[in-house]
Parts: sequence; structure tokens; C-alpha cells
Amino acid sequence: MSKAKEKMFIRQTTLPELGARGQEKLLASKVAIVGCGGLGSTAAVYLAASGVGHIHLIDYDTIDTSNLHRQVFYTLDEVGTPKVTSLARHIENISPFVTVSYSDQPIAKNSIDEELQDYPVILDCTDSLPTKYLLNDYCVLKNKVLVYGSLYKHDGYAAVFNLPTKKGRSANLRDAFPEMPQQHVPNCSEIGTLNPIVGIIALMQSNETIKLISGIGKGLADQILIYNAMDNSQYKMKLNPKFPVERIAKIYNKENYFDPGCEVQDPLLLIDASEFKKRLDKGSMNILSVIGDSSYSYPFDIDLRMTNSKFDAAKVAPLLQHELGVVCQKGISSYAAVKKIKKAYPSATVYSLKHGLENY
Repeated sequence: MSKAKEKMFIRQTTLPELGARGQEKLLASKVAIVGCGGLGSTAAVYLAASGVGHIHLIDYDTIDTSNLHRQVFYTLDEVGTPKVTSLARHIENISPFVTVSYSDQPIAKNSIDEELQDYPVILDCTDSLPTKYLLNDYCVLKNKVLVYGSLYKHDGYAAVFNLPTKKGRSANLRDAFPEMPQQHVPNCSEIGTLNPIVGIIALMQSNETIKLISGIGKGLADQILIYNAMDNSQYKMKLNPKFPVERIAKIYNKENYFDPGCEVQDPLLLIDASEFKKRLDKGSMNILSVIGDSSYSYPFDIDLRMTNSKFDAAKVAPLLQHELGVVCQKGISSYAAVKKIKKAYPSATVYSLKHGLENY
């Protein structure tokens, strides 16, 4: 290493387990991070600061004010800008020895190999179940290591999937949860989260990645670490790598892993907040909510509430005598509901509140 690099990384190369040899492995490594929200942005910054040589960022989203409480490397003056460009700029400012690249397009089955084929280690920092299963199945079939992280309320989950072992490969996501749930599973934006648990799991992912690349310590293979922030308890769920690779290949061939959150929405089915407010003031619009949390406090009266998982277009029919506005928190579930209503009642005048109540 050059003297400049030696000085930057001296605190970790002093550790005999890592040393200069481990640091050289980090500098020569390539890692892809899918999702640059609370998990991905934190993991990316810590990996960059540790000297991971090439970090590829993938996220299609822009920075929102509601992100800032847990996505702490973004700032108020960056609201509305792409997360990947902001994060890449931050990494370049703190770590001159790291090459950072990025994509502002969502990961999809038809593009995943082009995006990830050059990266032997991939961090799953998404909050999308279809994307998590897509990443898992792709990594199994392409023999890549997946460093997994996820959150649910006060619980965080971390694991290293598909790690090379003497017997082949370690367990993957389908060894824990064989089938992708068909019902809607709420994410942090819908059920909330405290920000420390986000940082804790992101740092676990960073830690596992550094150990994996440098060849030190013992990784979270064949297990999922479950951490609860309310009582600081940790539990390791043991996994048996027995889900057949041949079955994953069959699933991969027929599954599209579609995530409605990544869908390009038809502007003809959307209404922005200002126009929405005008029609509310005129009293010309009925309101349907598809928010699952019954305790949610709305800034206006709701004519009908229905959860996304139990949506029934027939129950909406009485509201279609007037224009219908459909609302949810981020504008994803509401857009899906609008499409179902239009399919059942093609002549209905119905709109999804653009960007949801978070931006109302």
C-alpha cells in the first residue's frame, strides 16, 4: 500500500487479524449494493470508508423528507434528488481510493445479470419481497454471495446466503422461507421503525462483508441473526441448505418477480396534491383509503377504508357515482387499487393520489 493509504486505514490494518494483506483484499474487491435507503446508504458509506475498492449502487428512488430520520447520509437540501447520485458523491468525498458506480433503474429480471454479473458479493438492502427473492435466486444460480438484511418494526435480520463451503454452498433465503408470501407484507414506510435498528442491521451487513472479503472471523452462514431493539435480544435461526437448486432454476424461469413499487405509473390515472385538494374543496370527489393501519390519522374525511390485501372492487361501486380519489401512504397501493377498479369498471373516473399522503 502507498503511505497515503496506510495512513487512512491504519486503525484497521493495526488489527493482526486484518493487517495489510486483508486491506489489500478489500481494495481489490467489488461489491454491489441493491437499495440505497436506510440499510444500503449506511452499508455503502462504511464499506467505502473501510476501503472496499469498487462499490456499485443500485436504487431508482429520490430522497424524500421522510427518509432523513433513518437515512442519515442524505440532507434536506438534497430532497428530490436521486439517492444514488447523492450517495456516490458522499463516498467520493470521504474515500478517494474507492471507485463508485451507480444505476438509477430498478433491478428487474430482464436486467439483473447485466447489472450484477461483475460483482461476486451483493448486498440486499431492499424493502421489496419480490426483489429479495429475485436477488436470492439469481445469486444461487450464478454462485454469488448475498449479504442479506431486512427490517420489521423493532426486529432486524442479517445473514450471509450462498457462501462457498466444503460441501458446496451455504443456505439461502428459500431454506428459511421457501415460498414468497402472496399477501402484502408492509414495509417500514407503512408500519414505522426506529432509526437505530436500521443502522444496526446495516452495520451488521457491512461487518459481514468486510469479514467475507478479507477472510477473517466467522460469517453468518447457515443462519439468520434476528435482533430485537426493544430488549437487545439476539437469536440465531439455524438453517439447513436443502432447498434444491434445480427447483430454484425452475422458479426463476417462470417467475417475473414483479414489484408494483417499481412500476412506471400511467399519468392518466394519477392526480397531484394541489388538484386533489381543489376537488375536495368542491366536494366533487369521494375518497377510498387502502392503508392497512386503522389508526392512521387522515387530513380529510374518508368515505371507505379497505386494506390492500383484502381489496374488493365490488365494494367500491357505490362511490363511483362521483369521481373517486384513492389514497395510501406512498401512492403504490393506491395505484394498484385504481388499476383493479378500472378493470372492473372501465368507465369509472378514478385517480390515485400521486406520491401518496407522505407528500400531501
